[in-house]
Amino acid sequence: MFKALILPLRYYVTVILIMTVLKPLFVLINSGSYTGTGFSDILNVMRAGFAMDASMAAYLAMVTVLIATAAQWIRRPGIINGALRCWYWFTAVAIAVCFILDAMLYGYWGFKLDTTPIFYFTSSPQLAFASVSVWESVAGFTGTAALSYLLYRIIRFGAGSPAKSQSETKPRLASSGLLLLFAGVLFIPLRGGFTVSTMNLSSAYFSNDTRLNHAAVNPMFSLFYSATHGNDYSTAFAFFDDKDAEARFNRLNLAQRSDSTAGDLLKVKRPDIYIVILESFSNFLMPSLGGEEIAVGLDSIGRSGLMFDRFYASSFRTDRALPAILSGYPGQPTTSVMKDVARAESLPSIASSLINAGYTADYYYGGDINFTNMLAYLKSSGFGHIICDRDFPLSQRLSKWGVPDGPLFERAISELKPYNPEAPRFTVIQTSSSHEPFDVDRAPRTPDEPKQVTAFAYADSCATAFVNALRDSGSWDSSIVILVPDHYGCYPKGITDEGLRHSIPLVITGGALASHGTVSRIGNQTDIAATLLSAMGLPHQEFRFSNDLLDPTRRGYSFFSSPGCASMVTPEGMVTLNTDSGTT
Repeated sequence: MFKALILPLRYYVTVILIMTVLKPLFVLINSGSYTGTGFSDILNVMRAGFAMDASMAAYLAMVTVLIATAAQWIRRPGIINGALRCWYWFTAVAIAVCFILDAMLYGYWGFKLDTTPIFYFTSSPQLAFASVSVWESVAGFTGTAALSYLLYRIIRFGAGSPAKSQSETKPRLASSGLLLLFAGVLFIPLRGGFTVSTMNLSSAYFSNDTRLNHAAVNPMFSLFYSATHGNDYSTAFAFFDDKDAEARFNRLNLAQRSDSTAGDLLKVKRPDIYIVILESFSNFLMPSLGGEEIAVGLDSIGRSGLMFDRFYASSFRTDRALPAILSGYPGQPTTSVMKDVARAESLPSIASSLINAGYTADYYYGGDINFTNMLAYLKSSGFGHIICDRDFPLSQRLSKWGVPDGPLFERAISELKPYNPEAPRFTVIQTSSSHEPFDVDRAPRTPDEPKQVTAFAYADSCATAFVNALRDSGSWDSSIVILVPDHYGCYPKGITDEGLRHSIPLVITGGALASHGTVSRIGNQTDIAATLLSAMGLPHQEFRFSNDLLDPTRRGYSFFSSPGCASMVTPEGMVTLNTDSGTT
């Protein structure tokens, strides 16, 4: 009778051991992110993540319980063993895929595996792999295949085959009852013990060093948890009841300038407006903001125009950034509003507000416009003329992300038109060359210059050339250009402070600009909408999360988030909430 338990029990133990042993390998693969980590830290990582490994293994072991139970009643060993082999293969491939994805992406993103890669892949498989080089893709696929086969052999050896079915009815019933009892026992580690709270991501958190906590989190559980909790808008992060939350939010946004009062930003009431969204730029690229001499063109433009030096990116990826910049809608830690097309279509947008004021709206992007549901969002925002990779000849689609920034800006320059006060233009240009894998057609400035730096310098030169072309045109005095990164940058590596990671420049230039200098009031990408529309005397009440950066009565603050954390910066300081562990 007890022989029936051998298969699911050995399988359960084997899977736990595999998941535990893979943790040091994760740290080794990401050694660049785990400098200073010692042997005792690795042991603590394995210990802290054990309960989550046991929980995930319990989910998987439930299937082996079903197979072992079926083996007591079905006298067809071939069917049972075939089902078992299929499940062993599924387990091995699932663990391998999650581990390899998690290990490869962590160096880029700095957070554990969630549904974000799936969202990117389903919207555009080609661009989902654009961040990695060819050798990394080959290594990833090869490593996944090899690890899958190795894990299959380990699981098959460790778990074995089901016990043969019994001929008598009573032993079958007893064995089946025992297996049912074992399933009940598995439910204990599956839910995380006997306490009120069930297993969640915070269960693996044990250290003040976020890197160690990330290493302890099981990537399969992280993905599973993200898939089952990511779109729970009604209850996600509900720390206050609705009335209390509304009151706190209103106090934070008290005393805003009247919509009917134009600000001090513009000389021209209805100028041509250009927003240049710079891929992955940050303060670390600009000498004026304490960075290196990399984005020297943007730095020069900022010094001669209007620059905000306490400005923050709303989130960590472009699909979160676009709604923040163009709709004043903040990014969320666990989901992207662009993933939910119906919800994204209901957002206000700068484009639609300007179209109501007589503008035309154009969008230039060198990549796949369908990536992350971008086209649906832009169309619902009101953009009528949208240029993307398919509008360029194949000879210009030279990078993994499509058309490099040079040809993209050249196309925008070629389509510049004289200023028409009866039909002013709103134009957005989204760059991509400073995205991984940084494959730009430009020689490094020095022999040892990192390829990221070369890519940023190239993108900076392209954006600067566009500003200079506009300056030389007859429309400069009736134009403003807003240059803003989409999210925090990937250079330099190893920045763990959330405030520093999200610090980005906001630069405004143009002949129609009335204000110049540096503004040190705290702001966020979500504030661009209210600042621009207020300066034009246009209503912006529907942009609930957006505030006028030039309003002297405004309480400066910024909210930003990334998977696993949410932060608030005020003049008094910064606080970061770990949304996995609930700690600050």
